[in-house]
Amino acid sequence: MIIQLNGEPYTLAEGIENIADLVAALHLTARIIVVEHNRTVLKRDDYPQVQLRAGDQVEIVQFVGGG
Repeated sequence: MIIQLNGEPYTLAEGIENIADLVAALHLTARIIVVEHNRTVLKRDDYPQVQLRAGDQVEIVQFVGGG
């Protein structure tokens, strides 16, 4: 299945069914990212319930510290 991830086509690996699975597969830490799914910003607690479908648009912003 193909989704749009940060504006680019992305093929989901077998077993990735929801946002939590996607975050884990990308090796991201959920507490330092913000995820938007089809133009809706998600709460972390909702990641497991948000199912992915072909053509979905997902934007992930990762916070980076610096000085």
